[in-house]
Amino acid sequence: MGGAMALTLAALAYPSMLGLDTVSSSQTRIVANTQWGPLTEGDRDFVVKVRAAGLWEYPLGQIGLQKGSSKGVKTASEHLVDGHAALDASCRKIAPMLNITLPNVASPQQEGFVNQLKGESGKQFDTDFANILRMTHGSIFNTIAKIRSTTKNSLVRALADQANDTVLDHITVMEKTGLVDFDQTIFNQTTPPKLPSSDLTPPAPPAGQPEVVLTPPPTATSTPLDLSGLSGGGTGGGTVPGPSPSAG
Repeated sequence: MGGAMALTLAALAYPSMLGLDTVSSSQTRIVANTQWGPLTEGDRDFVVKVRAAGLWEYPLGQIGLQKGSSKGVKTASEHLVDGHAALDASCRKIAPMLNITLPNVASPQQEGFVNQLKGESGKQFDTDFANILRMTHGSIFNTIAKIRSTTKNSLVRALADQANDTVLDHITVMEKTGLVDFDQTIFNQTTPPKLPSSDLTPPAPPAGQPEVVLTPPPTATSTPLDLSGLSGGGTGGGTVPGPSPSAG
């Protein structure tokens, strides 16, 4: 991969698909006790960021279906649309149950990825598409594992399970394109630039704005969460504020 591509990835390197790049004690603070178990700041931010991931990767999958010049990129694009439509439906299902406000647009940095790829075509599009998405999906693996292993909320655990399966699938299809530069991608994945939280945080939706829905494709194979039978052991009755401005 050329020097220009390396510089582009370095400038845009996103520390994780879901934006959970900050680690602080506030992430363990319980913001509500629910019937599905206590909800922490980290749990709440995870749901918000899963939603935000779909808001840029789903449309990018649609773009890849139109602009991709290789079979591998088109296949990967189909997986993005399919997987994120199901994840989005799960987020929209559990968010009102936990009183979490979801964004309607992705973060400024995520939108930057989409705008970059909109301006590309041919082999450059295919290569940047595969490397950016392999980098972002690779970065989030440890974060999903941490949420899954530490959350006491059964709804968040279920979402983490689904996100883990989806991310692994997307990593796999990006690698199958044959376009991933592992040296450069892993370097960008493990040494991301320090960016202000405003670049990494999806804005809260204006009051009264209709919720954006990511429509499943006609050939969808992924399905939203089945929440029947889930329980948590929390005390219930908690109120969860929307995502904090510093999240992400």
